[in-house]
Amino acid sequence: MPKGEGQVIAQNKKARHDYTILETYEAGIVLQGTEIKSIRNRRVNLKDGFIRVRNQEAFLYNVHISPYEQGNLFNHDPLRTRKLLLHKKQIKKLAEEQKQSGITIVPLKIYLKDGFAKVLIGVAKGKKQYDKREALKEKDMKRDIQRTLKNRY
Repeated sequence: MPKGEGQVIAQNKKARHDYTILETYEAGIVLQGTEIKSIRNRRVNLKDGFIRVRNQEAFLYNVHISPYEQGNLFNHDPLRTRKLLLHKKQIKKLAEEQKQSGITIVPLKIYLKDGFAKVLIGVAKGKKQYDKREALKEKDMKRDIQRTLKNRY
């Protein structure tokens, strides 16, 4: 099964709009208590999330996983920092890329694979305003072409 395949729970569409994705990695997430139940209920927001490497470990910041409604007083903090599970070589490579100017590491989507929550993270370079407009024009042109081809046949 290729990277990013499985039951998609949440996507960060804004990341693909704001950044050019250079490379992607699949990582596991260390979860607490009822977080997996909230993820299965699709109560996740990736919009402001980012990844940092500290002490040879990768961490996921600002990803909101809502508390589980049927949970008890031991529910988790929705915005807590979560550790990511990656190979050492991948973490080293991410740390090197993180040091480069203009490079950001962002979560692209969270999905379930074989019952485990996975996050697809992307090494990204920020787009300028004119790049974003160009991408929107391209998208519109492709949509128009598809529409005319569909009506033709």
